[in-house]
Amino acid sequence: MTTKIDADSYDAITFDCYGTLIDWEAGLMGYLKPVLESHDAHSVDSFLLDFYGRTEAKLQAGPYRPYRQILEGVLAELGKRLGFVPSAEQLANFPDSVGDWLPFPDTIASLKALAPRFQLVIVSNIDDDLFDLTQARLGINFDHVITAGQVGAYKPDPRMFKTAIQRIGVPQKRILHVAQSLYHDIAPANALGLDTVWIDRHDGHGSGATVTATATPKWTLRNLSELVAALS
Repeated sequence: MTTKIDADSYDAITFDCYGTLIDWEAGLMGYLKPVLESHDAHSVDSFLLDFYGRTEAKLQAGPYRPYRQILEGVLAELGKRLGFVPSAEQLANFPDSVGDWLPFPDTIASLKALAPRFQLVIVSNIDDDLFDLTQARLGINFDHVITAGQVGAYKPDPRMFKTAIQRIGVPQKRILHVAQSLYHDIAPANALGLDTVWIDRHDGHGSGATVTATATPKWTLRNLSELVAALS
């Protein structure tokens, strides 16, 4: 049965960015695999994604530090795990590779379809300067951009969502949160009483580069094209 969401119930749609709008897993693999090859280190993609998700969550759970440092920390830990030492250049270039991570094929058209009807808002575990690299690829001016760098915390910390709700300035019940990660987004957004749409980019097959979590979204869709159709 085709999913229908009452568009008149919402004034704003908040989006996770990396994993929802941007194919961050392809971006991660595109950077990490050549680094491993340069050190004659080898691993399957599923291990790399799982290791990334668990290590990133561990680093983000500690005292706040910029996402640039989180990425460098993940790569350093991966080197320890696989028996190599990344060069200073490889560590420094990892965050800058964010600018090479591409939108999913349905992202730009979907955002352009939704922009005339809703406030579009980013809520992302990223630094402002790194998101600027992505903004250029998305080609749309968001009404608000809330980053971990601004808040000094990482999702699933509720401060990220509370900051978004405050800035958007509409009743919370009129905000719809859309994301791929159950761990970072759907579970904490549900806990705050936000309506949620899970974009299951893996079509029920695992959690990719995020920590495995259990959460029940209000709606589950496979991509942003389905979101546009559901709100039409």
